[in-house]
Amino acid sequence: MGKYLYMAAEITDYPLAIRSKFREVFSQEPLIIRSPGRINLIGEHTDYNMGFVLPAAIDKAVYLGIQKRTDDEIHIHSLDYNDDHKTAVAEIVRSGKLWPDYILGVVNELRMHRIIRIHKMRDGEGNRMHKVEEGQRNGIDKIRGGEDLSAIRWPQTGFNIVFGGDIPPGAGLSSSAALECATAYALNELFELEIEKTDLVKISQAAENNFVGMKCGIMDQFASMFGKKDHLIRLDCQSLEYVYIPFRLGGVTAVLFDTRVKHSLASSAYNERREQCEEGVRLVQVGLKSETGGLKSETGGRRSEAKRLKQDVRSLRDVTEEMLLEFVKPVNELVYQRCSFVVAESNRLLAGCKDLENNDVAAFGMKMFETHDGLSKLYEVSCKELDLLVDIVIDNPNVLGARMMGGGFGGCTINLIKHEAVPDLIKKVSEVYKKETGVEMLVYRVGVENGTEVVKLD
Repeated sequence: MGKYLYMAAEITDYPLAIRSKFREVFSQEPLIIRSPGRINLIGEHTDYNMGFVLPAAIDKAVYLGIQKRTDDEIHIHSLDYNDDHKTAVAEIVRSGKLWPDYILGVVNELRMHRIIRIHKMRDGEGNRMHKVEEGQRNGIDKIRGGEDLSAIRWPQTGFNIVFGGDIPPGAGLSSSAALECATAYALNELFELEIEKTDLVKISQAAENNFVGMKCGIMDQFASMFGKKDHLIRLDCQSLEYVYIPFRLGGVTAVLFDTRVKHSLASSAYNERREQCEEGVRLVQVGLKSETGGLKSETGGRRSEAKRLKQDVRSLRDVTEEMLLEFVKPVNELVYQRCSFVVAESNRLLAGCKDLENNDVAAFGMKMFETHDGLSKLYEVSCKELDLLVDIVIDNPNVLGARMMGGGFGGCTINLIKHEAVPDLIKKVSEVYKKETGVEMLVYRVGVENGTEVVKLD
């Protein structure tokens, strides 16, 4: 989500550039990690509502070099920003300039993960582990119960980092998630922490939620970590079960049109949408409790059923349109609209996956148009530039589907275009967009690649 770098057009080989800069600045040989950005064909704003998503890792990535230090300092150099940040292991606080926070947040969450795991291992009686004090995120070495954990502080030594990448900034391709995943994977490798990839994903998401302050779902980090070449990932964001689906479009190409705008309310509005969805869930829970709890049979069955229903509804994943109409719409029309989009989008995604299994790209594309309409009119996270790009292509027979992609308020549209029509369509859309906005849009053709991995150089 975050916009932390700009394109460094002169860099054509990031792994080599990372190694060269690392040698120059730190006189060390780095371990180099590649962590990709992502696209998402359908299933927008469903991840933090515990629904389904359909992302893929792409061939644009963050590259991160790392090596240990002999002291307790952390030195970070951004290749694209040409900027540095230094801190101490014991002084992980927000930097004030955002881009280092994606890295520092991961360090903080990894530290928390390690402390909790060690504390749990110490609990030989199998008791439930104590919760970590919120203050721990700011360096307090205590767990509820009073145990002093300073002796197991991690990391014991500092480290150096150089990073950069070719993910277009502000385009909705999750450059921040890629940086978080690169950091988590690199530290796991460097310090031999033996943390499972699924936990690295959770740690990366927690870094953005708790340290950066963006209440994102888990899709971006999961796609970056678990991507597979030429495959989409159908991810259940509640259970984290996933299935790889071959990315076969049969004569159709996925092309991204970048508005090159990012409106300032994106971050606050994103968090607000999440709060509205949570409010919708609360209203449904209250409604179910009221509906089934007012009467009581001889056995108390109705109250028992009320409790069960309330427990079953934990997120919008568990809510139906009928529930929204009964319990949410009469109370708060705006919250109803937000939740109605999410419920419909989850159903649309599952139907879209069946379209892909049947090689019916046209039917899938129509669902993309429906998604954009809902994002624009019900969820209200589009903007005039994104709507314009979709409006330009919606009646073109060579475009099977199009929609805004990402958190919203700028960034890209993703378009399914017939191969032979791509050059002419790009020219037409570019001309109309420039005429209407005065801005030159950017175009990206992306391949689908593997997720986060070690880069081996000769």
